[in-house]
Amino acid sequence: MSNHNRFATMLQNAVQEGRAVAAFNVYNLESATAAVQAAQRTGAPVILALGERYFANVRPVVMRAMVDALVPADMRERVALHLDHAAAKESCMEAIEAGFDSVMIDGSHLPFAQNAQVTKEVVEAAHARGVGVEAELGGLAAGDSSHEFSTGTQVLTDPEQAALFVAETNVDALAVSVGTVHGLYRGEPHVDLPRLQEIHQRIAQPLVLHGGSGTPAPLLREAVARGVAKVNVNTEVALAAVQRIAGLVVDKPRIHFAELGLASVEAMTAVMEDYILRFDSKRPLPLSR
Repeated sequence: MSNHNRFATMLQNAVQEGRAVAAFNVYNLESATAAVQAAQRTGAPVILALGERYFANVRPVVMRAMVDALVPADMRERVALHLDHAAAKESCMEAIEAGFDSVMIDGSHLPFAQNAQVTKEVVEAAHARGVGVEAELGGLAAGDSSHEFSTGTQVLTDPEQAALFVAETNVDALAVSVGTVHGLYRGEPHVDLPRLQEIHQRIAQPLVLHGGSGTPAPLLREAVARGVAKVNVNTEVALAAVQRIAGLVVDKPRIHFAELGLASVEAMTAVMEDYILRFDSKRPLPLSR
């Protein structure tokens, strides 16, 4: 196992307690505010994830400053700032330098040996600074309304390869492909729970499920029971904000932009709270699901 950092400890605690930590994509002040509010209202730990795709919206050093300003002192141990889906090692280094708690190097598009090599390099650099690392093995298909991923081929994670990859790289968490999609499902979700169980039996590190949006709560809880300690949610949260804003603009075309920002925070927070409850097997499922 790797050195202990906030990210690794947060996920290991989640596995022991039968829950997963929600990782919400953030890319501006409103989305970051919503994630912190959801953590405050539920009392749950949360991960704020800035995707490499969103560097055009906000660079890591700015997001680090925003999160530091938003999170009260008594919440700092249960709010982590994470770099999501970085294809470039340089992006990981930028986030490490900015003071992120963890980074995800996504070499899932590379051949196994190259993925393992770049992941190992990032792990060595990150662990030297007390920063956690997530990597990915396998590939997710792209569903409807995905923003970070317009294309994607489903390649399910091989349990034997997963064990070898973790042993070679010493990552803190492994993102696996077991049937979820980036964005919203085009049909009925089919999550390969036996495959997930086998991966969990072969490796000690916590597992990560990307593509949480639209995945039924019972399926999510089955995944949590099989070692999933972090679930990423993006699309459904973003769509809730857009729908709220669109409705307000129709009703009041001359509405001030500042009001739209506040309304989007409210809409995103509600969806985030709902997902946090889904990921904790000790809490009753939200009535809306």
